[in-house]
Amino acid sequence: MKKYSTPNDKIFNKLLALLPPEEYQKILPALDEVALNYGEKIYECRDTITDVYFPNSGIVSVLASSENAALLEVCVCGSEGMLGIAAFLGVETSLNLAIVQGKGSAMKIKTEDFLAECDAGGALPKILRRFTHSLLAQISQSAVCFRFHDVEARLARWLLMSSDRMESNEFPITQEFLSNMLGVRREAVNKSAVVLQSKHIIEYTRGKMRILDRAKLEEHSCFCYAFIKDEEHSFRL
Repeated sequence: MKKYSTPNDKIFNKLLALLPPEEYQKILPALDEVALNYGEKIYECRDTITDVYFPNSGIVSVLASSENAALLEVCVCGSEGMLGIAAFLGVETSLNLAIVQGKGSAMKIKTEDFLAECDAGGALPKILRRFTHSLLAQISQSAVCFRFHDVEARLARWLLMSSDRMESNEFPITQEFLSNMLGVRREAVNKSAVVLQSKHIIEYTRGKMRILDRAKLEEHSCFCYAFIKDEEHSFRL
């Protein structure tokens, strides 16, 4: 994983930005800014969590696997959150695969330094407890979405969530990756994408997705997108 040579004084990660200035300055020497490259695996299933990541930009998908090695996305993480929350909860290994879906950067910290800061009696544990609640809301609502909503609505929700975190209407994505995100075969993903393309809502060519009409995409999305977004926006300490 590439480390940036130019330091960035601005706080882009929303969790770190909530820290009191003196606490952020205290943790800053332990933070390294690293690149998040598309397709890079941050954690493999059963990996020991040696580092915790606070994304500044980009998006990381967290996927669970079944007994036949099929993958399904359980949540996504961008600058609103962190990767490695299990360490905060007292778990040493990752149960899931975390893979970069959209390139960006993150602030990386050694788990031992992270836990030391959590035990220092500052604001970080309170921030992370509130983030954990937000993450659980996303996971539980996604379960509802997978069970009750059609593929087209789920695809619209996923594209909107990705666009929010990437802060862009265009990003790379493959049909194989989309099938993992939505828990369906590639043929179903292609069929839904064709429908949205025919309505001039998206453009999907050569592994690149572009949102052409966000308002219409929101109309095609299920309630789950608004629910998850409202939960994230209600994040208050």
